[in-house]
Amino acid sequence: MTTAPALSEHAPFDVVRAVDLQRSPKEQRWLVDALWAEQGVGFIGGTPKSLKSWVGLDLAVAVASGTCCLGHFRVRRPGTALVYLAEDRLDVVRERLEALAAARTLLLATLDIRVITTPALRLDLDAHCRRLEATLADNRPRLLLLDPLVRLHRADENNAQEVAAILATLRELQRRFQLAVVLVHHTRKTIGSRQIGQALRGSGDLHAWADSALYLSHEQAGLRLTIEQRAAPAPDPCYIRLASRPPHPVLTAPEQDQRPTLQDRLLDTLQRSAKPITRTELRRLLAVQNNRLGEALKNLEALGRIRRTPKGWSC
Repeated sequence: MTTAPALSEHAPFDVVRAVDLQRSPKEQRWLVDALWAEQGVGFIGGTPKSLKSWVGLDLAVAVASGTCCLGHFRVRRPGTALVYLAEDRLDVVRERLEALAAARTLLLATLDIRVITTPALRLDLDAHCRRLEATLADNRPRLLLLDPLVRLHRADENNAQEVAAILATLRELQRRFQLAVVLVHHTRKTIGSRQIGQALRGSGDLHAWADSALYLSHEQAGLRLTIEQRAAPAPDPCYIRLASRPPHPVLTAPEQDQRPTLQDRLLDTLQRSAKPITRTELRRLLAVQNNRLGEALKNLEALGRIRRTPKGWSC
């Protein structure tokens, strides 16, 4: 990383009155509406084979083209996308990007997507961080996609101090170059009673660091995308799919009327459970606001589809 200018140890930090802080219009708070904060850092998390890399590349194509991400989420500030995929051959990266561009009836050659081709990028090595800094200075991307985190260091992911050093470097780069940073990372196989972000593999600092986060999980109803935001309400989860539309695959989030309703999801969750589920646990599993959950429970109970027991709700 760049060495900060030498300052006297007695020099004060920069301070302004709160009222003088810049206020940004609502439409400038998003890089991608409801999906990714403007200049936000965070994760695309999920278990293996949950389309994490596809979602990351679709985000890059959307930002570079100014088209909707997943066919649904509007891009507010298009710009250059810079990507590094540590586990994929370069020809595979190109094929995926071409497919995602073609699904938008675009040619990859018309999009400003740039690929880091260096064999290794290590965020725990000062020399590599300096090279990444120089790369960002040369390319000035709006979005940086790094996939996956586990291949970008040799630190102990469960060591908070080692993880914090890597995240601090990325935060500094994000602030200096005013870009969004997207890390692809694995989640644990089982979430249990944790908040979904706490299922990220490694130190809890990972979850705390994120401004925006997308979590992918396999469910009976399909591949669910759950969104978390630090500074804004998150939309309800949706289900995405990688559909074959000859001659190219396309990654989409179905329109609202094609998604399972909250009542459908609630029934599915209760039917798959061998024991009653408390309202608190249902809120966590469905990632839904309490008032919406209460309305769904009330309607299904009135229809005789579910019943309340001393230990929770069941079918």
